[in-house]
Amino acid sequence: MASEEHRRVLDPARDAEALKALTHPLRIRLLGLLRQDGPATASELAARTGESSASTSYHLRVLAKYAFVAEAEHRDGRERRWRAAHSVTSWDNRAMEATPGGRAFVGSARRRQIEHLEASLARHEADLAAGRLGREWVEPSGIDDRMPRLTPESLAELRETLDRKLAELADRDAEDPRAARVVLLTAALPLAPGAPGAGPDAGPDASAPGAPEGAPS
Repeated sequence: MASEEHRRVLDPARDAEALKALTHPLRIRLLGLLRQDGPATASELAARTGESSASTSYHLRVLAKYAFVAEAEHRDGRERRWRAAHSVTSWDNRAMEATPGGRAFVGSARRRQIEHLEASLARHEADLAAGRLGREWVEPSGIDDRMPRLTPESLAELRETLDRKLAELADRDAEDPRAARVVLLTAALPLAPGAPGAGPDAGPDASAPGAPEGAPS
């Protein structure tokens, strides 16, 4: 769990224009790359995304206008470097649900997270195959797919417990040279009983075959 100084909390009433700016898919991707890989120039980000440096430079300036990114320390005077201003962007789901713009933003953000998971899986598999990751990462890595029955209170408690434990472990491993960046994407999406599209295997205890018990994603 990020400390408060590293967390940007968005409010749909106060941050309507910032929310609108962040819905652009390339801006979300640029912000994600800066958070994942650290400071970079517009040219470096253009090479990673396949966009022109003019395009990445423009979208970085928009992100800076709404305080999602800031200038980083420059290596030289030739090109501006950018860094993410916060490690986490969060919001209150109830507040977002109350406005059309907030609902649209949350839906867009969640779908972008799924795209990030797909890209991270491909990168993880390529890193293992190429030997960029040691074999010690094979066993603890994975993706869980579970469907427990929980009350709203229990689901909130589960997420809070995960946040606390994650903060504890991240602090413990902060200076360990063996530590690596881990993409940990959690989803908590309650489903109404008998909803349209629910398949025959989507029962309360359904889970992905072969998913290791307790393995982190």
